[in-house]
Amino acid sequence: MSKKVKTLVVGPFMVNCYLYWDDHTGDGVIIDPGDEGEVIIEAVRKAGFKPRAILITHGHIDHIAAVSQVKDEFALPLYIGRGEEPLLADPVSNASAFFNAPLVVPAPDFLLADEEVFKIGSLVFRVLATPGHTPGGICYLDESEGLVFCGDTLFQGSIGRTDLPGGSYAQLIDSIEKKLLTLPDNITCLSGHGPGTTIGAERHSNPFLAGGYYA
Repeated sequence: MSKKVKTLVVGPFMVNCYLYWDDHTGDGVIIDPGDEGEVIIEAVRKAGFKPRAILITHGHIDHIAAVSQVKDEFALPLYIGRGEEPLLADPVSNASAFFNAPLVVPAPDFLLADEEVFKIGSLVFRVLATPGHTPGGICYLDESEGLVFCGDTLFQGSIGRTDLPGGSYAQLIDSIEKKLLTLPDNITCLSGHGPGTTIGAERHSNPFLAGGYYA
């Protein structure tokens, strides 16, 4: 396996920022730089890959607070799901206003659509639109490596919260069932918080999903 993943747990919300790169080509991405920009920048340099983009799963403050710093440091394009871009510009929608730290992030360079396949250097991702936690949240699937970066859509034994602006429990469950639980059991899910899991483990034991159609 030439692909490498490094998890950085950053900020007071303990968000998983992922560094993901191809060890053969040196091409890499930074996924959800949620806080502690200097820590992320130093980790990229220590890992020794060439960052080529920032990928955002969704626009809540805990996943975007270090975007501007990291983007400026490496002059990176910013990718986000189509329909999620308003959160970057609205402190209420991205929840930063609730913490008396209103945050506005630069506009995205690329808006991604459901089932779009895109390349960043030697990395190839398929976009899975998973609204519910936020209106335009997405997951990034690398089918060649059996990995999906699923943000706050699905956790080990849990699912994303839906009580923030634009959230919908029914929509989130629908997204998980149609976009994630249709993947093979052995796909590894790298979530926005907490440990990783697999599609199979969540299909059979997640209390929000077990007993349903996919259990």
